[in-house]
Amino acid sequence: MTRFVIVPQWQGSPSARGMLLIDGANTIAGDLPRAASTLVEVPLEAGETLETGVLRASALQRIRALIVDALIASTETAVVVGGDCGVAVPAIEHAHAKHPSLAVVWCDAHGDLHVPETSPSGAYGGMALRAVMGHGEESLRGGAIDPSRVVLVGARDLDEAEEAFIEGSDIRCVYAEDLAAADALADAVAATGAEAVYVHIDLDVLDPAEIGGVNMAAPFGARTAELSAAIRRLRERMPLVGASIAGFAPATAASAVDDMGAILRLIGALA
Repeated sequence: MTRFVIVPQWQGSPSARGMLLIDGANTIAGDLPRAASTLVEVPLEAGETLETGVLRASALQRIRALIVDALIASTETAVVVGGDCGVAVPAIEHAHAKHPSLAVVWCDAHGDLHVPETSPSGAYGGMALRAVMGHGEESLRGGAIDPSRVVLVGARDLDEAEEAFIEGSDIRCVYAEDLAAADALADAVAATGAEAVYVHIDLDVLDPAEIGGVNMAAPFGARTAELSAAIRRLRERMPLVGASIAGFAPATAASAVDDMGAILRLIGALA
């Protein structure tokens, strides 16, 4: 069984339109089974930096605790629906505590590999994957997944500091064009030696022709059909013990409807 944990967090977004993520999370929730969904009541206030170097850190700390509570309250496999990518960090930590041999698949047009010292924006969403690996602000770190157990999918808009981190680490990269081969993702995850996997999807991993409701679109992204097929193939070879989907920021209710087909196809692959 799957439990959908809805987290309309916007405070980690680097975008001036970050609050559209609230509408995005709620729109997705409207197409999910209500009995299988848990809504995390995200505070609307921005919060304070608290000398952490992370914008809105106080709100992010509070929401993190709420996500943990929601995950602990259920024994079902959770799919966390954001919101910004920061919602994945406590979810991955929760999965890692139960499955020490965990691989993380991070599907995103961006690296999310900054720490406060390198971030050009101070936004937590741009630090989320580094937090998963136990780096950055201590109060917002995850469970220290080793970089050799991380597979970054579809990244194509990277800052110099992120490129340097990838080059100096054991992160595996699967590019959008690689997904045309159905086993490319599953093979990359198998090469980590992990026995279970968590999959995170930022919807901007998709090509702009596939989805319009994202704040930081980048060309030459993944195709919905190929990414969905790759995830399904991965699940045939390794247990999926948690997942998240984030980054939906529709400009209007009408445009949200246009994107829901792609989103539900991805959710179907995850759940």
